[in-house]
Amino acid sequence: MSVTARQNLSTLTADELAAERDRLADEHAELAARGLSLNLARGRPSTAQVDLADELLALPGRGAGVGPDGTDYRNYYGGLQGLAGLRELFAPVLGVPADQLIAEGNSSLALMYQCVVEALLHGVPGGPGPWRDVERVAFIAAVPGYDRHFAICQELGIELLSVPMTDAGPDVDAVRELVADPRVKGMWCVPTYSNPTGVTYAEDVVQALAGMPTGAPDFRLWWDNAYAVHHLTEFETPSSDILAITAAAGHPDRAFVFGSTSKITTAGAGVAFLGSSTANVDWYLRHMRFRTIGPDKLNQLRHLRFLGDLDGVRAHMAKHRELIAPKFALVDRVLREELAGTAAAEWSTPKGGYFINVDVLGGCAARVVELAGKAGIALAPAGASFPYGHDPADRNFRIAATYPPLEELDAAMHGLTLCVRLAEAEQRLPSHD
Repeated sequence: MSVTARQNLSTLTADELAAERDRLADEHAELAARGLSLNLARGRPSTAQVDLADELLALPGRGAGVGPDGTDYRNYYGGLQGLAGLRELFAPVLGVPADQLIAEGNSSLALMYQCVVEALLHGVPGGPGPWRDVERVAFIAAVPGYDRHFAICQELGIELLSVPMTDAGPDVDAVRELVADPRVKGMWCVPTYSNPTGVTYAEDVVQALAGMPTGAPDFRLWWDNAYAVHHLTEFETPSSDILAITAAAGHPDRAFVFGSTSKITTAGAGVAFLGSSTANVDWYLRHMRFRTIGPDKLNQLRHLRFLGDLDGVRAHMAKHRELIAPKFALVDRVLREELAGTAAAEWSTPKGGYFINVDVLGGCAARVVELAGKAGIALAPAGASFPYGHDPADRNFRIAATYPPLEELDAAMHGLTLCVRLAEAEQRLPSHD
């Protein structure tokens, strides 16, 4: 019989399924023979996106490295907290008062890592002492989640405890059960357009995370607001004011807020931010002074002059949206055309962020990634969005749509849906014949 791309393979007989498997395998062999080299693995800005900030390279300009107050930013200058003007610009972006915001180097991931290290070595405000003195320190990870968050814990010997991600954010009941354990010291959160699901935490979820009792008095939320202004539609989803919410709940020190310009200006030479309570900021700066005199003020100055004000940030991000929204629309269109109604996969349709989350038939994700690799389509490893790289159901992988040009993305998506269908056919065959 002839089987369409949208056929539900669960309705086929064993013989029909074997014939469909063979047909798809032949198509895959033809695809592999084309020698493609397409990359959907990492959430990188495209060259066109990075080009949007090329003017930065000429800033601040010869003789323009002196601030309005006469400070020569080309020379040694303390200012551990970073340029006041840039902190004032990004304060409303991240929902942090400017005097409680630190502007540092180019990587928010480095700030997250450093905060964990400082907590292990010295403890945090309100705590009984260094976290390293606690046997089997643990962090909570909502899954699917961000692999680089998990890697920090794995590198530093911190156990990761998983809770499911729902359409409203992390499963609050599961979190509440885990934080009763005093060895649970932190939780990774991407509250706006989560990586990779695209979920934005609902207000009641944020309120629960901010206010719930915890076994550890020094429990912290690692609040990575990486996609606060990375909208894919004209509606700009607002971020919760986590510092105000935790303070109102009686836990003013509970959240560390992170962000950066890595996907706003230049990914390799942006500015990273850390915001928190006054006590937490003082704690961080107190330890920071031993490892640096201060961050790169010239880079901060060029960002301030390039972006100008909050309207400048929004206008710049609208240019990003014009470049990447069509890519997300293409991914969704191909997935619908090739997989809708088949029971082969479910996927997210995010309103912002950098990823599309995909769940395939159980036991198929690793095979999909393998088949895609053989066809020259690079994906992040199956299970990368789970602690230790292990998805118990072997269902999940993510698509990073931003980097390839539209033509390459179209070819990659048609090839990827073929791999999903072939993996499904193989899995459904009796005894994987």
